[in-house]
Amino acid sequence: MTARVEVVLVRPKEDGNVGAVARLARNFGADRLVLVSPRARLGAEARRRSMAGLSLLRAATRARTLEEAVREADLVVGTTDLSTGRSTAYLRRSVNPERLAELVRPIEGAVSVVFGPEDNGLSREELARCDLLVHIPARKEYPTLNLSHAAGIVLYALHRARGSTDPDTTPAPEVLELNGREKELFLDRLTELLGRIGYPPHKRRGLILLFRRVLGRATPTEAEYRMMLGLLKSLGRELDRSSHGRR
Repeated sequence: MTARVEVVLVRPKEDGNVGAVARLARNFGADRLVLVSPRARLGAEARRRSMAGLSLLRAATRARTLEEAVREADLVVGTTDLSTGRSTAYLRRSVNPERLAELVRPIEGAVSVVFGPEDNGLSREELARCDLLVHIPARKEYPTLNLSHAAGIVLYALHRARGSTDPDTTPAPEVLELNGREKELFLDRLTELLGRIGYPPHKRRGLILLFRRVLGRATPTEAEYRMMLGLLKSLGRELDRSSHGRR
């Protein structure tokens, strides 16, 4: 994704939330912060919670209406705590953050991500102005997230849509490639070793199955399998020396 991302907060009421969103916007590479008729006073608490996002907070632009705020956007993404499902009550179906990331990945241009006020969210008219709605799945008995928490989840999804080649992002965790050949070799060597130490034959199958399941959950890397194979090889050599010493 090469789109420019701007965060639009509509009528925010808590200055601490605005500061926290500014920090998150900086964390995940948003380019601009827009405040629509803010009720928050944006004082010391907002500055304190913005941390490295203070520059975004200070440069935040203000608008009187959502229409004014998103006038230059190519795609307007609205957030809602209501899972619309197949209902037409909110004009279109919502997607989850993961699906949002897939949809915006090929986009170039400006994307505005709109968050409603803490007390009642975006109005029906404001949702109608959005091109796409995103909903964060949560527990039915309490689906509403704190403004900054919701912003963190959505902005993270958009950030990941930029891809692992983005030079300005920290590296994603290493992708672990499963190595079936090394795993089977380890299990074969372990079976052989169990036979050499006289482990009861009727218990070997269960033990090998246990190791197979443990290895399946752990997904060791090739280097880790090689270390374990080296251990089995060392144990085998020790058994050879012991058997020679008894002759």
